[in-house]
Amino acid sequence: MFVKIYCYHIKSDNTEAYLTLQKEAAAIYRKYIDSETTYLQCKEEPTKWMEMTKYASEEEYNKKIVLINENQEINELYKTFTKLLVEEKSEVLEENYFIVRND
Repeated sequence: MFVKIYCYHIKSDNTEAYLTLQKEAAAIYRKYIDSETTYLQCKEEPTKWMEMTKYASEEEYNKKIVLINENQEINELYKTFTKLLVEEKSEVLEENYFIVRND
């Protein structure tokens, strides 16, 4: 399994808008690819969020993300997302992982 992790800071007063936006984005992603996303809000630093999305494989993700990125609606949602970020911490960190089972 392939996992994408994003870390970013959302303005405190934009939490509801953020969650609504993520729900809309997830619906678009599901049209193209099977995925499961978890959103984590940091207990000590409430503006800090982590988004973890699982995909069947990196190959499948790479094929489908091209189509997703061509979607006009997802591009508009991303523009809105960037407006929700804390300005001083507007960097979005992105990392790739594999789930390794040690059974």
